[in-house]
Amino acid sequence: MFNVSSVQLDWQGLNLKLETGMIARQSDGAVLATLGNTSVLCTVNASKESDPNLDFFPLSVHYIEKAYAAGKIPGGFFKREGRPSEIEILNSRLIDRPMRPLFHKDFKNETQIICTVLNYDGENDPAICSLIGASAAATIAGLPFLGPIAAARVGFSDGEFILNPTKEELNESELDLVVSGTKSGVLMVESEAKELSEEIMLGAVQFGHKESQCVIDKIIELAEKSAKDSWEVKSKDKPSFHSDLETLAKKTFEPIYKIKEKKKRNDSLNDARSQIVSKFSQEESDANEISDSIKNIEKEIVRGSILKTGKRIDGRDLDTVRDIDVKVDILNNVHGSALFTRGETQAIVTTTLGTSSDEQMLDTLDGDLKEKFLLHYNFPPFSVNEVGRIGSTGRREVGHGKLAWRSINPVLKEMDDFPYTLRVVSEITESNGSSSMATVCGTSLSLMDAGVPIKKPVAGVAMGLIKENEEFVVLTDILGDEDHLGDMDFKVAGTNEGITALQMDIKVDGITQEIMNVALSKALVARKHILKEMNKVINKAREDTKPSAPKIISIKIDKSKIREVIGSGGKVIKDICEKSGAKVEIDDHGLISIFASTSKDGEVAREMINDIVAEPEIGKIYEGKVVKTTDFGAFVNFLGSKDGLVHISQLKEERVEKTTDVVNEGDMVKVKVIGVDDRGKVKLSIKEV
Repeated sequence: MFNVSSVQLDWQGLNLKLETGMIARQSDGAVLATLGNTSVLCTVNASKESDPNLDFFPLSVHYIEKAYAAGKIPGGFFKREGRPSEIEILNSRLIDRPMRPLFHKDFKNETQIICTVLNYDGENDPAICSLIGASAAATIAGLPFLGPIAAARVGFSDGEFILNPTKEELNESELDLVVSGTKSGVLMVESEAKELSEEIMLGAVQFGHKESQCVIDKIIELAEKSAKDSWEVKSKDKPSFHSDLETLAKKTFEPIYKIKEKKKRNDSLNDARSQIVSKFSQEESDANEISDSIKNIEKEIVRGSILKTGKRIDGRDLDTVRDIDVKVDILNNVHGSALFTRGETQAIVTTTLGTSSDEQMLDTLDGDLKEKFLLHYNFPPFSVNEVGRIGSTGRREVGHGKLAWRSINPVLKEMDDFPYTLRVVSEITESNGSSSMATVCGTSLSLMDAGVPIKKPVAGVAMGLIKENEEFVVLTDILGDEDHLGDMDFKVAGTNEGITALQMDIKVDGITQEIMNVALSKALVARKHILKEMNKVINKAREDTKPSAPKIISIKIDKSKIREVIGSGGKVIKDICEKSGAKVEIDDHGLISIFASTSKDGEVAREMINDIVAEPEIGKIYEGKVVKTTDFGAFVNFLGSKDGLVHISQLKEERVEKTTDVVNEGDMVKVKVIGVDDRGKVKLSIKEV
């Protein structure tokens, strides 16, 4: 009934198994990938007909986590999986980015990759498992896929690289890096690091690429057993009018690509394209064929000019960073704000300080998690002079926001030192290259403006590549056109001391060590230049938060006192909040956070809490309230909820017949602590005050 093929690999002590023929047999390609005890079903399907009107490759990638994989029932009202989570979106992009450039350039059939997590062991990464499985499924499907590729996660601890670290190892690691590539070179890198050097980062990339070669061998072995017939892709011949079109296009576009201002250049390009399409479509062929020819000619013009002259579209040389303008504190009532402009790329970045109740709740396969640092990136259509749809957050926005988050996260101090929840929002107001790196710079500035004690300022820069055969040039601080027409998008963020995030996407078949070395060394120079410009405006966190920000006071108490502060049914803590006007939160470890709109309100709450948790000091005088009178004395509430007894002999110097001759319930009196008996009862005196 089943024609099953499988391969297995002992991958540095971890079992990897790829199996096909048992499940999803109607798919063009289906592989059950298992890493340890984590299993992902990866399927690849393509429509049998190509749409001749498409000028792009219609590939969609979906990474889907099923709650049952971890023995969970989904949270929420409907109790079933719904819209993709941020983790699912990011892992979908992780699979898409290295695979997309390996499909044949003339393959325009709608293609869909679905990776469904069926079983999760809590240790082994389903993202790496999915990427390997998707590569295997595409390879055996017979599609024009120039793979296979493999991927690995790399950690770094105690001077050693760790292949596919466990969750526990990642928590202790200075690096979390994913690398993907073919036999010949690296295609994609995604990472977060704790200020590591360029040498260590490059070493990690090489280590991960080398250690994943055995996986590629196993995918090839599986394909030899089970691959389907290859799909035929007909390469388009150049139209008969191509020579005339090329001559006219080069003559038209070469002077336009010397216009430095993006909007003027784009307007001129659009007019020229329309005129050329109109001219040649009247003679023969259709507009799409002509548009494809025009795109290729434009690409040749830009790339050839850079390789030949070393000059770029905006007139810069290969290594110059565009002009930078930095402003902070631009919005009066916002807790922290910055306007970062680099050339024609600009971001308004704001920081909002909140309480622990503002933390992001995450329902993941690893359980319910809380996140205290949120970074949201928005890319409105006006930033590129377009009219577009405004709707839910796109995958690109999620991905760019996460890259900026990874860049900043390593320099945030422990939240015990600064127990605010942080929400940063980056609004891209102009875009012409690397708005994600502008977000990194703006976030660093905005956090410092808000008084968030980050360890060091962080900046980021995007590098590009033009490669023809063995000749190549690396571009610093790329423009949007250079990103679109180039061969690499290489983004590096970090401090003056080291790298905090590295992201790389390659559009050609792999990248050499020499190119990565050049890109990293040039990125270091550029990053230090950008940091120097930022530091001229602000180079460390402000001493205090803005007047508009909530004031916070932290108190650490003994765990045994938590119940006293909260009170029965929360009565005591509610009373503190009502009387002080502050918001009081307490965790299971005894850390109390007081959030108040004014310092005065916070101090009132602090005093009330201190009164509750403080221990009476013998010989110290307190003010208290008489709460009960008896024949033998009066009970006085003098330290928060603490009561002590003033014996009748301690009311006055002379003999007292009745307690009520001296004090009555409700009286405010000053008392002195004169002792504590064996049962912990406090002895007070009025006459000794």
